[in-house]
Amino acid sequence: MTMQDQAIAIWKAGVAAVDGYGAVKAALSDVPRPDQILAVGKAAAAMINAAQDHFGKTPGLVVTKDGHAEGLPSHLQVIEASHPVPDARSLQGGQALRAAVQAMGPGTHLLLLVSGGASSLAEDLVPGATLEDLARLNAQLLSEGLDITAMNARRREMSRIKGGGLLAGFGGARATVLAISDVPGDDIGVIGSGIGALPEAPQFESSVEIIASNAHARRAAADAARAAGLDLLAEEEALHDDYLSVSADIGARLRQMPPGAMIFGGEPTVVLPENPGRGGRNQALALALAREIQGCEGLCVVVGGTDGTDGPTDAAGGVVTGATWADGADQALRDADAGSFLERVGALLVTGPTGTNVMDLLVATKE
Repeated sequence: MTMQDQAIAIWKAGVAAVDGYGAVKAALSDVPRPDQILAVGKAAAAMINAAQDHFGKTPGLVVTKDGHAEGLPSHLQVIEASHPVPDARSLQGGQALRAAVQAMGPGTHLLLLVSGGASSLAEDLVPGATLEDLARLNAQLLSEGLDITAMNARRREMSRIKGGGLLAGFGGARATVLAISDVPGDDIGVIGSGIGALPEAPQFESSVEIIASNAHARRAAADAARAAGLDLLAEEEALHDDYLSVSADIGARLRQMPPGAMIFGGEPTVVLPENPGRGGRNQALALALAREIQGCEGLCVVVGGTDGTDGPTDAAGGVVTGATWADGADQALRDADAGSFLERVGALLVTGPTGTNVMDLLVATKE
């Protein structure tokens, strides 16, 4: 096994531990049978499949990202929409979710499954707001380098279903919310801009549980590193800053790293130029780290989005070593075109949809 293969295997072990199917399955032992299951977010398909297998055929609606709905039972209503910038299908998804909640009558039980990405994938706008307004806001937020908490606070201002608005229309007896967290602090009011949050003074029995998070993924990756015989040198949530600041801080630690493994989680931010190239925050961070560790032997860094995608691309992130940085890399960083460079040198991390979404995960190994 090459050092790249080993580092990727550790990264994948962390992601597998927060798989949406397994996380939901483990959480359902004490949940009574629902009358309807709604699932929204990038991990919606894996989550609702677990619930369908547990309860048997149950009415349900899935709102998820393009290409993330494979393998779903035919009786489910499925809406695929755009991420990270919403489209008309996002409005269709949000309106369908709101209608489904409002249609549930007295005595009913709703199971709501929430994962990251819901902010873009499902929306029902306040009166007077348009899709163009929503797309403009999201594009602006993505370019400004704001963290997810600040972004979602801005999104809630335009929404009828975020920040507790969706469940405000529930007239049944019980709502059970199971969520996979892709935000710092694992706050249900921030995940998906609060699409699974309870309204003020709910008139129904309720429970909300965070069933998977970045901390779970980091711990699993750390366990995998130890199982591979590596000394664990760090396991931290340390990626919450501009990607250049993160790369400088982490890069300094990597250059001094003895043999072993370091595990980091979080979600860096990127301020985009007017006409960005191809890539996302993980590809940008991977390439920036390649600059920091150039010339270091026996060192490999894997950084990727745990959902298997990174920005508007099909790659999850990058796999870099001390030999990755080369001519053209500096220009690629300036042009926000890290994905094109990493693809050219064979350093993209491509996994396909993973069935989860708990922010980003970085694994560094040193021989």
